[in-house]
Amino acid sequence: MKIYDRQGQEIIVDQSQNNLLKLLYSHVLGRCALKVLTLPFITHIGGMYMNSSLSKHKIASFIEHNHIDMSQYVKQDYHSYNDFFTRKIIPEKRPIEMQEDRLIAPADSKLTYYPIREDTHLLIKDSLYSLSDLLQDETLAKEYHGGDCLIFRLTVDDYHRYCFIDDGDLEGEHYIPGKFHTVNPIANDYYPIYKQNARSYSLLHTKNFDDVIYMEVGAMMVGKIVNHPIKSFKKGEEKGYFEFGGSTIVVLFKKGIVQLDQDIIENSKTHHETRVLMGEKIGVKQKSMC
Repeated sequence: MKIYDRQGQEIIVDQSQNNLLKLLYSHVLGRCALKVLTLPFITHIGGMYMNSSLSKHKIASFIEHNHIDMSQYVKQDYHSYNDFFTRKIIPEKRPIEMQEDRLIAPADSKLTYYPIREDTHLLIKDSLYSLSDLLQDETLAKEYHGGDCLIFRLTVDDYHRYCFIDDGDLEGEHYIPGKFHTVNPIANDYYPIYKQNARSYSLLHTKNFDDVIYMEVGAMMVGKIVNHPIKSFKKGEEKGYFEFGGSTIVVLFKKGIVQLDQDIIENSKTHHETRVLMGEKIGVKQKSMC
């Protein structure tokens, strides 16, 4: 899998994390270790460490290794690694495309598009996933037949706060407990990670994009998906954030609601991801045929 920017240039990424994950998931001893590492209480212990002052020493090397431009973020003293990981960006660095018919990316991430077929299965990294399994609700899944699924994969170097994609109201929230497997695509060669991971999804009634399912998926060493208690929201308003780790947002649209930008569609056809930033245009509202 390759990653491309919006200008069509390939982004070269550090493969050291991928190599380690491949070792863990492809060998017997690695899979035995994962049975322990993916237990929720292990994730909780890891989260306690990342929230403590003992983890502060990791910040400087992480910034250097991942070439993070700290001039984009609000200046502050970080008391722990998680304090740094959940840092806030300077609003002007992530302008929100406010035109009503424009669909925006909810987060800095690597985006893949999948049409939701009539058989209710999504092909994600050579594995089939039932939409009803993902939602744990067959009736709800049927409402999105023929629609569109957008998967926003956040890696540890991304900004880990995410926003609402339109004005609207929250109609319901659901939490599905599960095992914490990494959301790195390599893991999906061995486990159906989007089905097994803990996840939380919101039912949003939006002004311009009808009813939308907005799901946050936890990952290995992510102890928390933190969503703000908001009932009514505005486009670009912060919805929540992930604590330490790579994580994923899945957004589902009903049939005939959105038209994705062509570069995203073409990259997804060849199983490649598109690098997007929070607030930027990734598609438009489909015009009514009436």
